Amino acid sequence: MEQFSQNPFQPGVRQAVFNPDQLIAGPLQVVTDTGIIAKAGILRRGAVLGMITSSGEYVLSKKDAADGSEKPCAILVDDVDTTADAVSGGLYLMGEFNQNRIIHDDTWTATELKAALRPFSVFLRDSVQA
Repeated sequence: MEQFSQNPFQPGVRQAVFNPDQLIAGPLQVVTDTGIIAKAGILRRGAVLGMITSSGEYVLSKKDAADGSEKPCAILVDDVDTTADAVSGGLYLMGEFNQNRIIHDDTWTATELKAALRPFSVFLRDSVQA
């Protein structure tokens, strides 16, 4: 009789489930970078960000801002907590994104964001359903 004690290998079957959030909506190659996210609380993956001209930090883009962040230019890759201080975070700088999954300030409409993000090669569209 064979025993499997103190052996890291355990015979059996395991399963993991991947549940995509459908933020990325097309085959266009995404381009990412790292940037400093300004102290502003908790921001979620998919937030549309603008860059503050004077500091180079990213914040949630608001159409009525006057500090440079009124120009949306990036989408947040992962959730970040900037409650205590500014943090480094991942940014999507180019790609096709699901307009129904992005998070944006109420000063923007989806149609306005589509036009504002296009010069940065960030395209908003409906996701393709299989």
